[in-house]
Amino acid sequence: MNTTRSADGTAIFFDRLGSGSPIVLVSGASCARGIHVPLAELLTAGHAVYNYDRRGRGDSGDTRPYAVEREIEDLAAVIEGAGGSAAVFGNSSGAVLALRAAAAGLPITGLALWEPPFQLDADAPARSRAYVTELTACLNEGRRGDAMALFLRSVGLPPNMIDQIRQAPMWASMETIAPTLAYDAAIMGDGRPPADLANVKTPTLVLTGSETGPWAPAAALALVDALPSAQHTILEGQDHNVSWDVLTPHLMSFLG
Repeated sequence: MNTTRSADGTAIFFDRLGSGSPIVLVSGASCARGIHVPLAELLTAGHAVYNYDRRGRGDSGDTRPYAVEREIEDLAAVIEGAGGSAAVFGNSSGAVLALRAAAAGLPITGLALWEPPFQLDADAPARSRAYVTELTACLNEGRRGDAMALFLRSVGLPPNMIDQIRQAPMWASMETIAPTLAYDAAIMGDGRPPADLANVKTPTLVLTGSETGPWAPAAALALVDALPSAQHTILEGQDHNVSWDVLTPHLMSFLG
């Protein structure tokens, strides 16, 4: 395990595996770097892989107050430690963070995005506001478990499944990470793609699963239309919980 310091002094911890051209892995909501350990191992066939804990997760620090700009600076610090430029893979809301970082001008050589969860329907902003209001109340009242359950409902898990997860051994670690759900909510904004996508000159691959639901390809196509250099690939038989074995060949082909 390695560490770097973000611009505000926050310690950001990461694992470095393999050798070759660097790629940084950015996790999504409710996850720390452990989610990407199998993917990192698969990518070491041709890359030096930097798998980091976003702030407030795992071993990384969490300097307050939070701002999306601080998370972009965290990613910049990891990229600097990787040699000054790197490809970036973002997973779910981590893909949105990666996209925002590219728009901010970070030295990203290639951008691969797994199902950035943008919503294009007219009701999306209202849903986002309602979610943030309830999430903020849960966190302000110290109800971390309820905050995590709210997030799980928001991504479509049925109540009986959430009840089962709350009884599982992993629930304690999920409650620990619950405050960072507010960070991902800030990254997502009103749920729609950001307005500055024309600034992203980086070659971009947007990947979606055939089984996720109609929102995923709709969001991907909107990104392809908005980004100067982007393509969309559908992985047959995959849903949002993608198999790393299926995903890896597409990442390797795109990133070289």
